[in-house]
Amino acid sequence: MDLSSLQSIQKQLASRSISSRELTQYYLDRIAKLDSNIGSYLHVDAEGALKAADSVDAKRAKGESLGALAGIPISVKDILCTRSMPTTCASKMLDGYMSPFDAHVVERLHQADAIILGKTNLDEFAMGGSTETGYRGPSRNPWNVDRTCGGSSGGSAASVAAGLAAASIGTDTGGSIRQPAAFCGVCGLKPTYGRVSRYGLIAYASSLDQAGPFGLTVRDLAIVLEAISGHDHRDSTSLQIENEPFAEAIEKPIAPYRVGFVPEHLDSPGLDPEIRQKLVEAIELYRKLGCEIVSLDLPHHRFAIPTYYIVAPSEASSNLSRYDGAHYGFRAEMDKNRGSADSPLVAMYKRSRSQGFGSEVKRRIMLGTYTLSAGYYDAYYLKALKVRRLIRQDYDSAFTRVDAILGPTTPTTPFELGAKKDDPVQMYLEDLYTVSANLAGIPALSIPMGTHSNGLPMGLQLQGAPLSEAKLLAIANAYHREISYQPQIAFS
Repeated sequence: MDLSSLQSIQKQLASRSISSRELTQYYLDRIAKLDSNIGSYLHVDAEGALKAADSVDAKRAKGESLGALAGIPISVKDILCTRSMPTTCASKMLDGYMSPFDAHVVERLHQADAIILGKTNLDEFAMGGSTETGYRGPSRNPWNVDRTCGGSSGGSAASVAAGLAAASIGTDTGGSIRQPAAFCGVCGLKPTYGRVSRYGLIAYASSLDQAGPFGLTVRDLAIVLEAISGHDHRDSTSLQIENEPFAEAIEKPIAPYRVGFVPEHLDSPGLDPEIRQKLVEAIELYRKLGCEIVSLDLPHHRFAIPTYYIVAPSEASSNLSRYDGAHYGFRAEMDKNRGSADSPLVAMYKRSRSQGFGSEVKRRIMLGTYTLSAGYYDAYYLKALKVRRLIRQDYDSAFTRVDAILGPTTPTTPFELGAKKDDPVQMYLEDLYTVSANLAGIPALSIPMGTHSNGLPMGLQLQGAPLSEAKLLAIANAYHREISYQPQIAFS
Protein backbone atom coordinates (compact mmCIF):
# COMPACT_ATOMS: atom_id res chain seq x y z
CA MET A 1 0.00 0.00 0.00
CA ASP A 2 1.13 3.51 -0.80
CA LEU A 3 0.01 5.64 2.16
CA SER A 4 2.19 8.67 1.41
CA SER A 5 -0.76 10.95 0.62
CA LEU A 6 -4.55 11.04 0.63
CA GLN A 7 -4.49 11.25 -3.16
CA SER A 8 -2.62 7.94 -3.45
CA ILE A 9 -4.97 6.32 -0.91
CA GLN A 10 -8.02 7.59 -2.82
CA LYS A 11 -6.69 6.09 -6.06
CA GLN A 12 -6.12 2.68 -4.46
CA LEU A 13 -9.57 2.68 -2.88
CA ALA A 14 -11.20 3.75 -6.16
CA SER A 15 -9.42 0.97 -8.08
CA ARG A 16 -10.33 -1.49 -5.30
CA SER A 17 -6.72 -2.61 -4.95
CA ILE A 18 -7.42 -2.13 -1.25
CA SER A 19 -10.69 -1.97 0.65
CA SER A 20 -11.59 0.53 3.31
CA ARG A 21 -11.77 -2.32 5.85
CA GLU A 22 -8.26 -3.48 4.97
CA LEU A 23 -6.98 0.10 5.22
CA THR A 24 -8.74 0.74 8.53
CA GLN A 25 -7.49 -2.53 9.99
CA TYR A 26 -3.95 -1.60 8.93
CA TYR A 27 -4.11 1.64 10.92
CA LEU A 28 -5.77 -0.06 13.90
CA ASP A 29 -3.00 -2.68 13.94
CA ARG A 30 -0.33 0.05 13.90
CA ILE A 31 -2.09 1.86 16.74
CA ALA A 32 -2.16 -1.34 18.80
CA LYS A 33 1.52 -1.97 18.08
CA LEU A 34 3.00 1.53 18.37
CA ASP A 35 0.80 3.93 20.28
CA SER A 36 1.64 2.67 23.75
CA ASN A 37 5.05 4.26 23.15
CA ILE A 38 3.71 7.48 21.60
CA GLY A 39 0.42 8.16 23.37
CA SER A 40 -1.24 9.94 20.47
CA TYR A 41 -4.73 8.54 21.18
CA LEU A 42 -6.96 8.91 24.22
CA HIS A 43 -9.70 6.69 22.79
CA VAL A 44 -9.78 4.30 19.82
CA ASP A 45 -13.13 3.15 18.43
CA ALA A 46 -12.03 0.02 16.54
CA GLU A 47 -15.53 -1.43 16.32
CA GLY A 48 -17.10 1.79 15.06
CA ALA A 49 -14.29 2.40 12.57
CA LEU A 50 -14.56 -1.08 11.04
CA LYS A 51 -18.34 -0.80 10.86
CA ALA A 52 -18.02 2.53 9.02
CA ALA A 53 -15.39 1.05 6.70
CA ASP A 54 -17.69 -1.87 5.82
CA SER A 55 -20.46 0.61 5.05
CA VAL A 56 -18.21 2.55 2.65
CA ASP A 57 -17.06 -0.67 0.97
CA ALA A 58 -20.69 -1.72 0.49
CA LYS A 59 -21.63 1.63 -1.02
CA ARG A 60 -18.64 1.46 -3.37
CA ALA A 61 -19.57 -2.07 -4.45
CA LYS A 62 -23.11 -0.92 -5.28
CA GLY A 63 -21.83 2.03 -7.28
CA GLU A 64 -23.42 4.55 -4.95
CA SER A 65 -22.06 8.10 -4.70
CA LEU A 66 -19.35 8.54 -2.09
CA GLY A 67 -18.01 11.48 -0.13
CA ALA A 68 -14.68 13.17 -0.76
CA LEU A 69 -12.95 11.29 2.08
CA ALA A 70 -14.66 7.95 1.48
CA GLY A 71 -12.95 5.14 3.36
CA ILE A 72 -10.04 7.24 4.66
CA PRO A 73 -9.13 6.72 8.33
CA ILE A 74 -8.82 10.02 10.23
CA SER A 75 -8.19 10.94 13.87
CA VAL A 76 -9.89 13.80 15.71
CA LYS A 77 -8.61 15.91 18.59
CA ASP A 78 -10.45 15.15 21.80
CA ILE A 79 -11.80 18.67 22.12
CA LEU A 80 -14.37 18.15 19.35
CA CYS A 81 -17.62 16.59 20.51
CA THR A 82 -18.49 13.08 19.33
CA ARG A 83 -21.61 11.11 20.17
CA SER A 84 -19.94 7.73 19.72
CA MET A 85 -16.82 8.35 21.83
CA PRO A 86 -15.96 10.21 25.04
CA THR A 87 -15.00 13.88 24.78
CA THR A 88 -12.67 14.69 27.67
CA CYS A 89 -10.34 17.54 26.63
CA ALA A 90 -7.68 15.42 28.38
CA SER A 91 -9.08 16.67 31.69
CA LYS A 92 -10.18 14.93 34.86
CA MET A 93 -13.03 17.44 34.84
CA LEU A 94 -14.59 15.74 31.79
CA ASP A 95 -13.35 12.20 32.33
CA GLY A 96 -15.87 9.84 30.70
CA TYR A 97 -18.11 12.63 29.36
CA MET A 98 -20.28 11.55 26.41
CA SER A 99 -21.58 14.36 24.25
CA PRO A 100 -25.20 14.11 23.04
CA PHE A 101 -24.21 15.55 19.66
CA ASP A 102 -21.40 15.66 17.12
CA ALA A 103 -19.35 18.77 16.42
CA HIS A 104 -19.97 20.33 13.00
CA VAL A 105 -16.52 19.23 11.84
CA VAL A 106 -17.31 15.64 12.88
CA GLU A 107 -20.63 15.83 11.02
CA ARG A 108 -18.76 16.97 7.92
CA LEU A 109 -16.33 14.07 8.20
CA HIS A 110 -19.23 11.63 8.42
CA GLN A 111 -20.89 13.28 5.41
CA ALA A 112 -17.61 12.88 3.50
CA ASP A 113 -17.62 9.14 4.41
CA ALA A 114 -14.39 9.42 6.39
CA ILE A 115 -13.56 6.72 8.95
CA ILE A 116 -12.97 8.21 12.41
CA LEU A 117 -10.44 6.01 14.18
CA GLY A 118 -10.50 7.74 17.54
CA LYS A 119 -9.83 10.82 19.64
CA THR A 120 -6.30 12.19 20.03
CA ASN A 121 -4.43 13.49 23.05
CA LEU A 122 -3.93 17.19 23.80
CA ASP A 123 -2.88 19.59 26.49
CA GLU A 124 -5.73 19.88 28.99
CA PHE A 125 -8.48 22.03 27.45
CA ALA A 126 -5.90 22.87 24.72
CA MET A 127 -3.86 24.95 27.19
CA GLY A 128 -0.22 24.17 26.57
CA GLY A 129 2.50 23.82 23.99
CA SER A 130 3.83 20.31 24.57
CA THR A 131 0.87 17.91 25.10
CA GLU A 132 2.13 17.26 28.63
CA THR A 133 -0.60 18.86 30.74
CA GLY A 134 -3.33 16.31 30.01
CA TYR A 135 -4.87 14.07 32.66
CA ARG A 136 -3.83 10.88 30.85
CA GLY A 137 -0.16 11.77 30.38
CA PRO A 138 1.92 13.14 27.50
CA SER A 139 2.15 12.36 23.82
CA ARG A 140 5.65 11.77 22.46
CA ASN A 141 7.37 12.80 19.27
CA PRO A 142 7.49 9.82 16.86
CA TRP A 143 10.94 10.92 15.64
CA ASN A 144 12.38 10.90 19.17
CA VAL A 145 10.14 9.71 21.98
CA ASP A 146 12.14 11.68 24.55
CA ARG A 147 11.05 14.90 22.84
CA THR A 148 7.77 16.78 22.76
CA CYS A 149 5.44 16.49 19.78
CA GLY A 150 4.27 20.06 20.43
CA GLY A 151 0.89 21.22 21.59
CA SER A 152 -1.83 21.54 22.14
CA SER A 153 -2.80 19.31 19.18
CA GLY A 154 0.25 17.11 19.68
CA GLY A 155 -1.67 13.83 19.58
CA SER A 156 -3.14 14.69 16.20
CA ALA A 157 0.25 15.60 14.70
CA ALA A 158 1.92 12.53 16.20
CA SER A 159 -0.81 10.21 14.88
CA VAL A 160 -0.14 11.39 11.32
CA ALA A 161 3.66 11.41 11.67
CA ALA A 162 3.68 7.86 13.04
CA GLY A 163 1.31 6.50 10.39
CA LEU A 164 -1.49 5.94 12.92
CA ALA A 165 -3.98 7.93 10.82
CA ALA A 166 -4.03 9.11 7.23
CA ALA A 167 -4.95 12.64 8.35
CA SER A 168 -6.18 14.36 11.49
CA ILE A 169 -8.23 17.27 12.77
CA GLY A 170 -6.75 19.60 15.38
CA THR A 171 -7.54 23.03 16.75
CA ASP A 172 -5.38 26.13 16.82
CA THR A 173 -5.79 28.91 19.41
CA GLY A 174 -2.25 30.30 19.36
CA GLY A 175 -0.31 27.88 17.17
CA SER A 176 -1.70 24.56 18.36
CA ILE A 177 -1.86 23.08 14.85
CA ARG A 178 1.21 24.70 13.32
CA GLN A 179 3.69 24.12 16.15
CA PRO A 180 2.98 20.36 16.46
CA ALA A 181 3.06 20.08 12.66
CA ALA A 182 6.54 21.63 12.63
CA PHE A 183 7.78 19.47 15.51
CA CYS A 184 6.43 16.24 13.99
CA GLY A 185 7.43 16.89 10.38
CA VAL A 186 3.91 17.02 8.92
CA CYS A 187 1.74 19.69 7.32
CA GLY A 188 -0.82 21.65 9.36
CA LEU A 189 -3.24 24.47 8.53
CA LYS A 190 -5.05 27.01 10.72
CA PRO A 191 -7.86 28.40 8.53
CA THR A 192 -9.24 31.93 8.60
CA TYR A 193 -11.32 32.50 11.72
CA GLY A 194 -14.89 31.57 10.74
CA ARG A 195 -13.90 29.40 7.76
CA VAL A 196 -14.61 26.23 9.79
CA SER A 197 -17.52 26.11 12.23
CA ARG A 198 -16.72 26.02 15.95
CA TYR A 199 -20.02 24.32 16.80
CA GLY A 200 -19.17 21.43 19.11
CA LEU A 201 -15.59 22.59 19.62
CA ILE A 202 -15.25 22.89 23.41
CA ALA A 203 -14.14 26.47 23.89
CA TYR A 204 -10.80 27.60 25.26
CA ALA A 205 -10.72 31.15 23.85
CA SER A 206 -13.72 31.68 21.61
CA SER A 207 -12.35 34.57 19.54
CA LEU A 208 -9.16 32.64 18.75
CA ASP A 209 -10.10 28.94 18.43
CA GLN A 210 -10.23 27.42 14.96
CA ALA A 211 -10.27 23.80 13.78
CA GLY A 212 -8.06 22.69 10.92
CA PRO A 213 -6.36 19.71 9.25
CA PHE A 214 -3.08 17.82 9.55
CA GLY A 215 -1.72 15.78 6.65
CA LEU A 216 1.45 14.41 5.14
CA THR A 217 1.24 16.71 2.10
CA VAL A 218 -0.09 20.15 1.21
CA ARG A 219 -2.67 18.51 -1.02
CA ASP A 220 -3.86 16.50 1.99
CA LEU A 221 -4.59 19.77 3.78
CA ALA A 222 -6.53 21.03 0.78
CA ILE A 223 -8.61 17.84 0.49
CA VAL A 224 -9.58 17.82 4.17
CA LEU A 225 -10.20 21.58 4.29
CA GLU A 226 -12.67 21.24 1.42
CA ALA A 227 -14.55 18.62 3.41
CA ILE A 228 -14.80 20.48 6.73
CA SER A 229 -15.20 24.13 5.76
CA GLY A 230 -18.39 26.00 4.94
CA HIS A 231 -21.12 27.98 6.65
CA ASP A 232 -22.93 26.64 9.71
CA HIS A 233 -25.91 28.60 11.05
CA ARG A 234 -25.31 27.20 14.56
CA ASP A 235 -22.06 29.17 14.86
CA SER A 236 -22.67 32.93 14.84
CA THR A 237 -19.05 33.53 13.79
CA SER A 238 -19.24 31.14 10.82
CA LEU A 239 -18.64 33.03 7.57
CA GLN A 240 -21.32 32.91 4.89
CA ILE A 241 -19.02 32.17 1.96
CA GLU A 242 -18.93 29.60 -0.81
CA ASN A 243 -16.60 26.67 -0.32
CA GLU A 244 -13.59 26.57 -2.65
CA PRO A 245 -11.92 23.78 -4.65
CA PHE A 246 -8.71 24.00 -2.65
CA ALA A 247 -7.22 20.81 -4.10
CA GLU A 248 -7.44 22.25 -7.62
CA ALA A 249 -6.02 25.61 -6.55
CA ILE A 250 -2.72 24.22 -5.29
CA GLU A 251 -1.48 23.57 -8.83
CA LYS A 252 -1.93 27.17 -9.98
CA PRO A 253 1.21 29.10 -11.04
CA ILE A 254 2.65 31.30 -8.31
CA ALA A 255 5.00 33.43 -10.42
CA PRO A 256 2.99 36.68 -10.02
CA TYR A 257 2.81 36.29 -6.23
CA ARG A 258 4.72 38.46 -3.81
CA VAL A 259 6.26 36.70 -0.80
CA GLY A 260 7.19 38.81 2.21
CA PHE A 261 9.47 38.16 5.15
CA VAL A 262 10.18 40.07 8.36
CA PRO A 263 13.96 40.56 8.88
CA GLU A 264 13.37 40.90 12.63
CA HIS A 265 12.00 37.34 12.71
CA LEU A 266 15.01 35.89 10.91
CA ASP A 267 17.50 37.85 13.04
CA SER A 268 15.94 36.88 16.37
CA PRO A 269 18.66 35.64 18.76
CA GLY A 270 16.40 32.78 19.86
CA LEU A 271 16.03 31.36 16.34
CA ASP A 272 18.02 28.19 15.69
CA PRO A 273 20.76 28.95 13.09
CA GLU A 274 19.88 25.91 10.96
CA ILE A 275 16.21 26.91 10.84
CA ARG A 276 17.27 30.41 9.83
CA GLN A 277 19.49 29.06 7.04
CA LYS A 278 16.65 26.92 5.69
CA LEU A 279 14.36 29.96 5.65
CA VAL A 280 16.95 32.00 3.74
CA GLU A 281 17.15 29.17 1.22
CA ALA A 282 13.34 29.12 0.96
CA ILE A 283 13.30 32.86 0.22
CA GLU A 284 15.81 32.37 -2.59
CA LEU A 285 13.82 29.42 -3.91
CA TYR A 286 10.70 31.56 -4.21
CA ARG A 287 12.72 34.26 -5.93
CA LYS A 288 13.91 31.60 -8.40
CA LEU A 289 10.28 30.55 -8.98
CA GLY A 290 9.44 34.08 -10.10
CA CYS A 291 7.97 35.52 -6.93
CA GLU A 292 8.75 39.06 -5.87
CA ILE A 293 10.44 39.04 -2.44
CA VAL A 294 9.46 41.91 -0.14
CA SER A 295 10.96 42.94 3.20
CA LEU A 296 8.23 43.81 5.72
CA ASP A 297 7.82 45.42 9.10
CA LEU A 298 5.19 44.24 11.59
CA PRO A 299 5.85 46.85 14.29
CA HIS A 300 3.45 45.49 16.90
CA HIS A 301 4.50 41.85 16.59
CA ARG A 302 6.70 42.18 19.68
CA PHE A 303 3.55 42.69 21.74
CA ALA A 304 1.85 39.55 20.44
CA ILE A 305 2.84 37.18 23.28
CA PRO A 306 1.74 39.47 26.16
CA THR A 307 -1.43 40.39 24.26
CA TYR A 308 -2.30 36.76 23.63
CA TYR A 309 -1.64 35.76 27.24
CA ILE A 310 -4.12 38.37 28.40
CA VAL A 311 -6.85 37.79 25.82
CA ALA A 312 -6.78 33.98 25.81
CA PRO A 313 -6.80 33.42 29.61
CA SER A 314 -9.52 36.07 30.00
CA GLU A 315 -11.76 34.16 27.60
CA ALA A 316 -10.77 30.87 29.22
CA SER A 317 -11.77 32.19 32.64
CA SER A 318 -15.24 32.88 31.29
CA ASN A 319 -15.58 29.72 29.21
CA LEU A 320 -14.43 27.35 31.94
CA SER A 321 -16.64 28.84 34.64
CA ARG A 322 -19.34 26.37 33.60
CA TYR A 323 -17.34 23.43 34.96
CA ASP A 324 -18.44 23.53 38.56
CA GLY A 325 -19.19 19.91 39.44
CA ALA A 326 -22.93 20.59 39.65
CA HIS A 327 -24.27 20.21 36.14
CA TYR A 328 -21.84 17.70 34.62
CA GLY A 329 -18.23 16.70 34.84
CA PHE A 330 -16.12 15.79 37.82
CA ARG A 331 -17.60 16.33 41.30
CA ALA A 332 -15.30 16.02 44.30
CA GLU A 333 -16.22 14.03 47.37
CA MET A 334 -17.26 16.27 50.21
CA ASP A 335 -15.11 16.52 53.33
CA LYS A 336 -17.45 15.92 56.24
CA ASN A 337 -14.89 17.33 58.63
CA ARG A 338 -14.31 20.52 56.68
CA GLY A 339 -13.56 23.54 58.80
CA SER A 340 -14.73 26.02 56.20
CA ALA A 341 -17.23 28.85 56.54
CA ASP A 342 -18.34 28.23 52.95
CA SER A 343 -21.79 26.85 52.26
CA PRO A 344 -21.86 23.19 51.16
CA LEU A 345 -22.51 24.28 47.55
CA VAL A 346 -19.59 26.73 47.42
CA ALA A 347 -17.33 24.18 49.12
CA MET A 348 -18.29 21.61 46.49
CA TYR A 349 -17.53 24.08 43.69
CA LYS A 350 -14.11 24.85 45.13
CA ARG A 351 -13.12 21.23 45.72
CA SER A 352 -14.39 20.07 42.33
CA ARG A 353 -12.57 22.78 40.38
CA SER A 354 -9.40 22.43 42.44
CA GLN A 355 -9.25 18.68 41.91
CA GLY A 356 -10.76 18.55 38.42
CA PHE A 357 -8.43 21.01 36.70
CA GLY A 358 -4.68 20.61 36.25
CA SER A 359 -2.13 23.23 37.25
CA GLU A 360 -1.78 24.89 33.83
CA VAL A 361 -5.54 25.29 33.43
CA LYS A 362 -5.83 26.74 36.93
CA ARG A 363 -2.94 29.10 36.20
CA ARG A 364 -4.70 30.48 33.13
CA ILE A 365 -8.09 30.71 34.84
CA MET A 366 -6.55 32.74 37.66
CA LEU A 367 -4.64 34.95 35.25
CA GLY A 368 -7.76 35.59 33.18
CA THR A 369 -9.95 36.23 36.22
CA TYR A 370 -7.42 38.76 37.49
CA THR A 371 -7.24 40.68 34.20
CA LEU A 372 -11.05 40.84 34.03
CA SER A 373 -11.51 41.93 37.63
CA ALA A 374 -12.66 45.36 38.71
CA GLY A 375 -9.81 47.83 38.74
CA TYR A 376 -7.68 45.84 36.27
CA TYR A 377 -9.99 45.40 33.28
CA ASP A 378 -9.00 48.70 31.64
CA ALA A 379 -5.32 48.32 32.42
CA TYR A 380 -5.00 44.81 31.03
CA TYR A 381 -7.87 43.33 29.03
CA LEU A 382 -9.10 46.51 27.34
CA LYS A 383 -5.54 47.56 26.50
CA ALA A 384 -4.82 44.08 25.08
CA LEU A 385 -7.84 44.40 22.78
CA LYS A 386 -6.48 47.70 21.48
CA VAL A 387 -3.07 46.16 20.79
CA ARG A 388 -4.80 43.23 19.10
CA ARG A 389 -6.43 45.69 16.70
CA LEU A 390 -3.01 47.22 15.96
CA ILE A 391 -1.58 43.77 15.20
CA ARG A 392 -4.44 43.14 12.75
CA GLN A 393 -3.82 46.54 11.14
CA ASP A 394 -0.14 45.66 10.68
CA TYR A 395 -1.20 42.53 8.78
CA ASP A 396 -3.81 44.41 6.73
CA SER A 397 -1.13 46.85 5.67
CA ALA A 398 1.36 44.08 4.89
CA PHE A 399 -1.14 42.22 2.70
CA THR A 400 -1.53 45.25 0.45
CA ARG A 401 2.10 44.60 -0.49
CA VAL A 402 2.41 40.80 -0.42
CA ASP A 403 0.36 37.63 -0.94
CA ALA A 404 2.02 35.65 1.84
CA ILE A 405 4.46 36.14 4.70
CA LEU A 406 7.18 33.53 5.11
CA GLY A 407 8.88 32.80 8.41
CA PRO A 408 9.67 30.17 11.02
CA THR A 409 6.92 28.18 12.70
CA THR A 410 8.98 27.59 15.84
CA PRO A 411 12.25 29.07 17.09
CA THR A 412 13.77 25.64 17.76
CA THR A 413 13.35 21.97 17.01
CA PRO A 414 11.37 19.85 19.52
CA PHE A 415 12.60 20.22 23.10
CA GLU A 416 12.84 17.42 25.64
CA LEU A 417 9.72 16.35 27.48
CA GLY A 418 9.57 18.05 30.86
CA ALA A 419 12.17 20.67 29.96
CA LYS A 420 9.73 23.60 30.07
CA LYS A 421 6.75 22.18 31.91
CA ASP A 422 7.63 24.02 35.12
CA ASP A 423 8.71 27.23 33.38
CA PRO A 424 5.54 28.72 31.85
CA VAL A 425 7.29 31.81 30.48
CA GLN A 426 9.72 29.73 28.42
CA MET A 427 6.85 27.51 27.27
CA TYR A 428 4.80 30.54 26.21
CA LEU A 429 7.72 31.90 24.16
CA GLU A 430 7.46 28.81 21.95
CA ASP A 431 4.38 30.57 20.49
CA LEU A 432 6.42 33.59 19.42
CA TYR A 433 5.83 33.19 15.68
CA THR A 434 2.33 31.73 15.74
CA VAL A 435 0.03 33.68 18.09
CA SER A 436 -0.22 36.76 15.86
CA ALA A 437 -2.18 34.88 13.20
CA ASN A 438 -4.84 33.95 15.77
CA LEU A 439 -5.05 37.47 17.16
CA ALA A 440 -5.54 38.75 13.60
CA GLY A 441 -7.87 35.92 12.52
CA ILE A 442 -5.83 35.17 9.39
CA PRO A 443 -4.97 31.78 7.84
CA ALA A 444 -1.54 30.26 8.42
CA LEU A 445 0.09 26.92 7.73
CA SER A 446 3.24 25.03 8.57
CA ILE A 447 5.03 22.65 6.23
CA PRO A 448 8.21 20.59 6.67
CA MET A 449 11.38 22.15 5.24
CA GLY A 450 13.92 19.50 6.05
CA THR A 451 15.68 17.75 8.90
CA HIS A 452 17.96 19.45 11.41
CA SER A 453 21.44 18.05 12.09
CA ASN A 454 19.97 16.66 15.34
CA GLY A 455 17.65 14.48 13.25
CA LEU A 456 14.47 16.38 14.10
CA PRO A 457 12.04 18.18 11.75
CA MET A 458 11.98 21.91 10.99
CA GLY A 459 8.88 23.85 9.95
CA LEU A 460 8.26 26.75 7.56
CA GLN A 461 5.26 28.98 8.24
CA LEU A 462 3.23 30.88 5.63
CA GLN A 463 0.61 33.43 6.66
CA GLY A 464 -1.94 35.03 4.35
CA ALA A 465 -4.73 37.57 4.19
CA PRO A 466 -8.20 36.50 5.42
CA LEU A 467 -9.74 33.80 3.20
CA SER A 468 -6.53 33.36 1.16
CA GLU A 469 -6.14 29.64 1.97
CA ALA A 470 -6.13 28.66 -1.71
CA LYS A 471 -3.26 31.02 -2.42
CA LEU A 472 -1.32 29.90 0.66
CA LEU A 473 -1.72 26.24 -0.26
CA ALA A 474 -0.49 26.93 -3.80
CA ILE A 475 2.57 28.79 -2.52
CA ALA A 476 3.34 26.02 -0.03
CA ASN A 477 2.86 23.29 -2.63
CA ALA A 478 5.22 25.05 -5.05
CA TYR A 479 7.96 24.97 -2.41
CA HIS A 480 7.53 21.25 -1.81
CA ARG A 481 7.40 20.54 -5.53
CA GLU A 482 10.63 22.48 -6.09
CA ILE A 483 12.54 20.65 -3.33
CA SER A 484 11.07 17.28 -4.44
CA TYR A 485 9.55 16.79 -1.01
CA GLN A 486 8.77 13.21 -0.02
CA PRO A 487 6.58 12.62 3.06
CA GLN A 488 8.26 10.67 5.82
CA ILE A 489 6.43 8.37 8.27
CA ALA A 490 8.12 7.35 11.51
CA PHE A 491 8.43 3.61 12.17
CA SER A 492 7.70 2.87 8.48
